[in-house]
Amino acid sequence: MIPFKVNLENEVIAITGAGGVLMGAFAKALAECGASVGVIDLSPENCEKTTNDILKDGGKAVSAPCNCLKKEEIIAAKEKIEKTFGPVTMLINGAGGNSPKCTTDNEISSEAKEGMKSFFDLDEAGFVFDLNILTAVLCTQVFGEGMKDRGYGNIINISSMNAFRPLTKIPAYSSAKAGVSNLTQWLSVHFASAGIRVNGIAPGFFSTKQNAALLWNADGTPTARTAKILAHTPMGRFGETEDLIGTLLWLADSKASGFVTGVVVPVDGGFAAYSGV
Repeated sequence: MIPFKVNLENEVIAITGAGGVLMGAFAKALAECGASVGVIDLSPENCEKTTNDILKDGGKAVSAPCNCLKKEEIIAAKEKIEKTFGPVTMLINGAGGNSPKCTTDNEISSEAKEGMKSFFDLDEAGFVFDLNILTAVLCTQVFGEGMKDRGYGNIINISSMNAFRPLTKIPAYSSAKAGVSNLTQWLSVHFASAGIRVNGIAPGFFSTKQNAALLWNADGTPTARTAKILAHTPMGRFGETEDLIGTLLWLADSKASGFVTGVVVPVDGGFAAYSGV
């Protein structure tokens, strides 16, 4: 259920990471507003699931699985989407994530004990800059060139609240999402004269499969980290997927946000605004 409708009937939207929970919900919401949606994800099965859900509801979608770190695969996905619906007018860079290889067991160095994974034990292979930043760069190159040539486009990057405030235990993800926010601002300036708007959405704390182990114990009870999160979230709860949809639709509608570019909108229940005292 979307909070309100905007008219996106003339938009062809490519969404990366659309096989996941949040980006899948984005794809369905945009399709409900009339957009033609290109569903992009590394997993063909997840791509098909999101696509079929949209089609069952009477929406327009095509599955275009690809690895967003391989430019030739992104080009093939673009060609499939545009063969089906015409030129892509909007890109949502939602591919990303964290790696347990770059999650410390301790919040500060003095807490480190034998057997705990500290900063010095982090695996360089787990630094997720490619997954979060390079995917956005490559997809923007592939889809953005046509937008530039046509003089119209809209790019929405998915950052994170921890781009504003780096979170303990996840240095790679925090720094990668800070890079996404910075890239968003850079691109907004670079493309402004070409008629392309570039903005971002920074979700706060949402309980997903990716972070479940940090937030919930095996028996389903909240971890100490969850208690800290909720104590520092003025609204006192985790976000729900639906909480992001209104911001998405506002940024997607050029009539509503046509003079907005270079912003990263936090949707975090007030977490970034709370000093803790």
